[in-house]
Amino acid sequence: MIQLLQEATDFIRQQTNHFQPDFGVVLGTGLGALVNDIEVQHSLNYADIPHFPVSTVESHSGKLIFGKLGGRNVVVMQGRFHFYEGYNMEQVVFPIRVMKLLGIQKLFVSNAAGGLNPEFNTSELMVITDHINLLPTNPLIGKNVDELGPRFPDMSEPYNEHLISQALDIAARHQLPVKSGVYVSVPGPMLETKAEYRYLSNIGADAVGMSTVPEVIAAVHMGLPVFAVSVITDMCVPGKIKKVVLLDILEAAAKAEPNMTLLIKELIKRQ
Repeated sequence: MIQLLQEATDFIRQQTNHFQPDFGVVLGTGLGALVNDIEVQHSLNYADIPHFPVSTVESHSGKLIFGKLGGRNVVVMQGRFHFYEGYNMEQVVFPIRVMKLLGIQKLFVSNAAGGLNPEFNTSELMVITDHINLLPTNPLIGKNVDELGPRFPDMSEPYNEHLISQALDIAARHQLPVKSGVYVSVPGPMLETKAEYRYLSNIGADAVGMSTVPEVIAAVHMGLPVFAVSVITDMCVPGKIKKVVLLDILEAAAKAEPNMTLLIKELIKRQ
């Protein structure tokens, strides 16, 4: 694995004139417009990077963007990989590990999620304070790669409390519709049944999605502080559940995207 990661990292450095990113950003479903706020210096297609998976989801562009956001050097994943696409967990988190080798100091993650908390509303943001992993496996299963991190990484603070505090302060100052809560990751790709929504709520989740947790586990394993935010794209509570298609999710994400961009941009400025 280390050899594959190094080959991808070396290729990226050559193609970007050894651009040094301070922060990594992962953009979720319908949230790729943050790239419009970046002073882009380099752009690479995933398909051109050795050993990189390729996004198969319609709304994920599949590009690695290098440039400045909030005056800081960033590398941005415009599109991510999901377990439901048929990738194994090592492939899902491969770009996160590459970004770490490129030199990022912190990781910022976004996703689209269904709201399980009745106090939430569509197109609001939820700062993730903790997560529940219901995926059938995780990227640390198997022989540990000591060069990346310890065999038994501590997960008592997967989401950096200082970054959370800063984000909530930014949200209050800009009057952004931001909540906080627990994210649960499920395999997908189908959305949940009503009974499953009740179950997820009962075990303590405030929002449900099909990503993020593997990337966070890999980041924590490598000692990267993480900040993550969900865009609530549909409501999954009794009385608010309705049939949802991808277009509905993309429209709800697009409505919230400016607020998410502002939040992440201001948060990066403070680092």
